[in-house]
Amino acid sequence: MVSVRPNSPNNSIDRFIVGTGRCGSTLMSRMLGEHPDVLSLFEFFTGLDWDRRFTSEPMSGREFRDMVSAEQPVVTAVLRRGYEVSEITYPFDGVGRYQRDDPLPWILVSMLPRLGDDPDALYEQLTAELDSAPSLAPVDHYRRMFEWLGRRFGRRHWIERSGSSVEYADELARLFPNARFVHLHRDGAETALSMREHHAYRLPICLLYDAPLDDGTPVSELPALDVNAAPTGDDPVTRILQSRPPGEYFGRYWNDQIVKGMAALDGIAEERVLSVAFEELIGNPKRWLSDIAEFFELERESDGWIEKGAALVRGVVPTRADELSRDEYERLIDACAPGSRLLGR
Repeated sequence: MVSVRPNSPNNSIDRFIVGTGRCGSTLMSRMLGEHPDVLSLFEFFTGLDWDRRFTSEPMSGREFRDMVSAEQPVVTAVLRRGYEVSEITYPFDGVGRYQRDDPLPWILVSMLPRLGDDPDALYEQLTAELDSAPSLAPVDHYRRMFEWLGRRFGRRHWIERSGSSVEYADELARLFPNARFVHLHRDGAETALSMREHHAYRLPICLLYDAPLDDGTPVSELPALDVNAAPTGDDPVTRILQSRPPGEYFGRYWNDQIVKGMAALDGIAEERVLSVAFEELIGNPKRWLSDIAEFFELERESDGWIEKGAALVRGVVPTRADELSRDEYERLIDACAPGSRLLGR
């Protein structure tokens, strides 16, 4: 356990939850969001332009606004084909301004809808504020935006969490040199199988690892794939989303994230990293929320938030690995083995 000064909130700390996809970090973010001082920011960094999000080159307020408002093509492709993704919380179906077929600005996918009941109005207010910013390095734009949102909602501290963020923990540590990181991790096989059922992960993982479709066709043998193309019912994107490739391909993705992420976290000062197993978090949520609050230097006894956060746990998460054939299970376990050893699992 990291020793920090308890009950002494520190405004100078940048706070992040990092993990692989489907590791339970959405639940952890919701739990910490019960703290009256915490602005819990969902799914921000992962969907930004990979070539620009961690650069040190200054950009104007308009350029920054455009970057955080750009669509995420995989999200658009999945939504256009009628699939639900739990992290996408924008109110479609006539409630919001955008429809499922529309390119959705990235910060409206999850972050802003999690903060208020009228994400469209919040988007207009925020983008106007971003437009007014001078030319700044991206990290200064990020802090300016997070602090504006904190004032808007009366929250003193922000905590950012994005799926798959462990794979760029090194970049976050470089950009935010005083940051503290809670690393949430979950059993590799179960995490991989959860990603297989998640369409916004199924598509990119199949492309990345050339996974075979249900009929055995490798993704690389499909016609040229365009995630921006309209669905036809038999287009390559639809065929991938309709398939359930072997779990080992998703295990390889989980493993690669863990290997890269652990190398990054091992290079960060020990007192700035707290490792938390998802299974332990849901098994004893009050204990772990108290430890995380101490680590992040949050008031632990404020407004009964720990009890409220712990109440979000809805029992043990059902397992999937025991439903596999022995052969597929063994291949999945082998794919996850190096990362599991690094985590001591």
